[in-house]
Amino acid sequence: MNSDTGSPQSTHNAHAPSPGRASMPHVFLHRRNDQPFNDDVAYGMGPDDFVVDTSEAAAVTHHTITIGGRRIDYTATAGHLVTVDESSSKPNAKMFYVAFTEDDQKEEARPVTFFYNGGPGSSSVFVLLGSFAPKRIKTSMPGFTPPAPYSLEDNPDSLLDKSDLVFINPVGTGYSAAISPNKNRDFWGVDQDARSIKQFIKRFLTKNDRWNSPKYLFGESYGTARSCVLAYMLHEDGIDLNGVTIQSSILDYTQAGNPVGALPTAAADAWYHKRLGVAPTPTDLGTFVEEVAQFARTDYIGALRKFPQTDDAVVEKLSQYTGIDKTTLLSWSLDIAGYDSRGNSLFLTTLLKSKGVALGSYDGRVTAIDTGIAGQIDPNSGGNDPTMTAVTGVYTTMWNEYLNEQLKYTSTSSFTDLNDQAFQNWDFSHIDPTGAQKGKDAQGNVILYTAGDLAAVMALNVDLKVLSANGFYDFVTPFYQTVLDLQQMPLIEQSVRNNLSARFYPSGHMVYLDGGSRTALKADLAKMYDTVGNDEPAMARVRILQQRHRA
Repeated sequence: MNSDTGSPQSTHNAHAPSPGRASMPHVFLHRRNDQPFNDDVAYGMGPDDFVVDTSEAAAVTHHTITIGGRRIDYTATAGHLVTVDESSSKPNAKMFYVAFTEDDQKEEARPVTFFYNGGPGSSSVFVLLGSFAPKRIKTSMPGFTPPAPYSLEDNPDSLLDKSDLVFINPVGTGYSAAISPNKNRDFWGVDQDARSIKQFIKRFLTKNDRWNSPKYLFGESYGTARSCVLAYMLHEDGIDLNGVTIQSSILDYTQAGNPVGALPTAAADAWYHKRLGVAPTPTDLGTFVEEVAQFARTDYIGALRKFPQTDDAVVEKLSQYTGIDKTTLLSWSLDIAGYDSRGNSLFLTTLLKSKGVALGSYDGRVTAIDTGIAGQIDPNSGGNDPTMTAVTGVYTTMWNEYLNEQLKYTSTSSFTDLNDQAFQNWDFSHIDPTGAQKGKDAQGNVILYTAGDLAAVMALNVDLKVLSANGFYDFVTPFYQTVLDLQQMPLIEQSVRNNLSARFYPSGHMVYLDGGSRTALKADLAKMYDTVGNDEPAMARVRILQQRHRA
C-alpha cells in the first residue's frame, strides 16, 4: 500500500543558498538554543511506498565534548534533506541524516565526512553509535551484552576533532523514503543508490555552505561498493574527494566465498580459540596470518585445483592452520569457505562443535549456542548471527534513547535499521568506468564489481587518499580477499597506488566494536586527515579540479 501523509508542523524549512557563495571564506556560527522536532510523516519502507511531504525539518541541539584534551563545541542536526532528480530537478526523496558539526569554523579549513553502512538495506545507526560519532554505546564484545540498562558515553575516539560527521540513511532505511510519484524501489540498485547519495551530498553542501570544504567518504561492507561507485559519480559531477575509507570491503562479488581469500580468517579464528595444530603456537597474529596467506596463494590454491587428487602434506598443513581434522577437510573438498544445504558455514559451525557452539561470521571471536532450538534458527538472517545477537539489544535501545532524548528528534514512524525488502529487490546491474559489464549472470548470480570504479577515480584524481580497513576475524568480507581485490584492480600507475594504504585490526566486520581496534583505526584515520590537510599543493589541485568540473 502506498504511504502518503501530510507534512509535519514546522517552521524550519530550508532555503537553499547559492553554491556560488562557496568561493568566499565563510564561518558558520550557531546560537546555543536547542530546537526539538516531532515528525508526524509516515515513512513507509516497502518497495512501493512513498511520501508526498517535501519539507526539510530537523531537530537541532548543542553539545560539548573533549577529545585529546581539546574542548569542542558542536551542533547536532537530526532531520531530512530533500533530494531532486538530476534531470528534472523535481523532488524525488526525503533522506534522513544526523550531522555533527563543530561550531565557529571556517568552511575551507573544516573537513566533512559522509558515513553509511551497507546491506544493501542498512541504516547508518550501526556506524553512528559504534564508531566515531561524539557518543558511542558500551558493549561487552566479544561477549554478549546483557539486557538493559545500557550505557552511552562520550567517545574519546570520535573523529569530530578532525572532521564534521554526517551519517546518511539511504532510501528505504531509517526514516528515508521516496517522494511521489517515485517509489522506494526506484532507489534500490547499485547506480540508483549511488546517484541518490550523490544528490544528498550536493544538497548538504549547498544547504550548509560547504562546497569548499575538504570532503571524505566512510563506507562499511556494501557501503564500500557504494563508495567506489559514488566517488566516481561525484568526480563526474565536479565534486572531487580528498579521502575515502573503505571498511570491511566487498569490491568483487565473483570472489565472495573464495576459500583462498577466506583461509587466513579461518586461521585467525582457530588461533583465537586455541584450536591450531601449529607448534609452537604463534604469538603474533599479524605475522601468523601473513604466513597463512602465503600458503593460501601457493600450496592451497594448487590443492583446490587438483582435488580430488591430494597431497597429504598440504592437507596436513591445512588442518594445522584451521583446527579441522583431515577427514573432515576432505569431506568438504578442502573448501574452508563452504556451506551446508541450510546455508550454515561449515567451518564456523564445526570448529567448536564439541562445545556445542558456533562462531560468528561477522566476528569469529563471538560464539553462541548451536544446539537445540538455537541451532535451528535461520542462519541466513543476519540478525541471527552470534555477532549481531551480541549487540542488537544495546543498539536498539540506545539509538531510541539517543535520538529521542538527547538529539530531541521524535517520530510517529518506526525507525528501520535493516530493511530486508531492499536487499531482496536490489538491482545489482552495473557497468564500471572500464566498461566491464557486471551485475547478474544468466543464472541470476550476483557478480557486482566495483574495484574498477575505485581505480578510475584514483587515476583521475591523483591526490585522492584511500584507506582500507579490515578485521582479522571477519568471515563475511575476509581481509585477505580485500587485499587480493585491491591488488588485482586495474590501476597501473605506482605513484597513484601509493595513495592506497591497508590496515588490519584484531576485530571483526564492525571493526570499531573492539575498543583497542577502534582506537587504532581512529589513529590511522587521523594520520590520513592530517596528511591530506598538511599537503597544501595537493589540496589546491583538488580544488582546481573541482572548479574545472563545475565551470
